[in-house]
Amino acid sequence: MSQRWNMGGIDVAKVEEQIWKISPRWLFANADYETMREHQHVLAPHYITDELKLKLSIHSFVLRTARHTILIDTCVGNHKERNIDAWNQMDTPYLDTLAAAGVKPEEVDYVFCTHLHVDHVGWNTRLQSGRWVPTFPNARYLYNRTEFEHWSSSDDPLQAPIMADSVNPIIEARLVDFVDDGHQIDEGVCVVATPGHTPGHCSVLLGDRKGVITGDMVHHPVQFIDPHIYSHADSDSSQAIASRVENFARWCDDGTAVLGTHFATPSVVNLTAAGRGYTLS
Repeated sequence: MSQRWNMGGIDVAKVEEQIWKISPRWLFANADYETMREHQHVLAPHYITDELKLKLSIHSFVLRTARHTILIDTCVGNHKERNIDAWNQMDTPYLDTLAAAGVKPEEVDYVFCTHLHVDHVGWNTRLQSGRWVPTFPNARYLYNRTEFEHWSSSDDPLQAPIMADSVNPIIEARLVDFVDDGHQIDEGVCVVATPGHTPGHCSVLLGDRKGVITGDMVHHPVQFIDPHIYSHADSDSSQAIASRVENFARWCDDGTAVLGTHFATPSVVNLTAAGRGYTLS
């Protein structure tokens, strides 16, 4: 499935790999089914199921500027050993969906990963003759410097295979550029630090703040209603909350459209202040 928008002159397409339906307690440390029931009138039917499970979309955003084709996040990927059953040894038509959005792998100029978790780097590589090779052979892959250095020195056993099959092969192919907060990928496409979920987590601002791609600084629209809801997967939950509180206020004031990296359709929302959180439109 793909959808399209225009953000400040930048063509944006959503390329979906899968919809994942999970318990809110699996993802969130301080929200549960009752939280979803409380906000069901806002979240249903798009973002939660009738059983109050979360609907999470795993997708990429393809950006087309006047000069370049840019891919933001690369989902889970195929044929990879993963510790989550729904993601283990996947075999999806992601590349066909990308082609249906008008993009062949060799046409991508830049790949930017908002962070290096499993569901954001998977299609960096694909299996070819028993080796993990770059899926986008003509692209420069952009890794945030802080993010890469953190995971390169980490002893997390769950991250090790992700680095081995989806991150390090791009290093070995000499296709990586390390970037910092404020890096401009192209005119109107700028990396902005939103740490907390991971140490080097970044979001992507589009078209002079016309839009922003969140990455995992926000996983689900319920976190707009209450920005203090946080994920079990956050490396620093206090910092993740601070990133949401600060940036949600800014995006609301600026009228910035929010492109949720895990939002089911509709994946683009606008924020209106309401109490300690926000309503969506």
